[in-house]
Amino acid sequence: MTTFTPLSSLIGGLLIGFSTLLLIRWLGQIAGISSIVGQLWTATAGDRGWRFAFVAGLMMAPLLYALVTPLPAMQIVTSTPGLIVSGLLVGFGTRLGSGCTSGHGVCGLSRLSLRSLVATLMFMLTAMLMVWLVRHVLVAG
Repeated sequence: MTTFTPLSSLIGGLLIGFSTLLLIRWLGQIAGISSIVGQLWTATAGDRGWRFAFVAGLMMAPLLYALVTPLPAMQIVTSTPGLIVSGLLVGFGTRLGSGCTSGHGVCGLSRLSLRSLVATLMFMLTAMLMVWLVRHVLVAG
């Protein structure tokens, strides 16, 4: 978080909101990443193209950004087993919550969905609890 600025956050938020609006207006689809990726191979041929384009755009965005300015340094400070367990827990939570933070937190809240409000609150509370547990119980113990 060393490069945070209100302007960059505003621009990022506007781009996310605008892309979400375009996807729902043009295709009638919610920009929930877990659903887009999860149905990538099972979607009909006509529905698969935009999903591949969406995922390709997610992967190309940092590459295009790097053409303009250097990417921020990234350091992963956990073990490979820790990453695997974390990824599996996120995947399980996504299935349990019938969506991810982008689907519920961005799209669902903008549609005033009560289910998405509850899901987003649960995501945030769980994340805060896990950070506290890892930093103050597991590391300290």
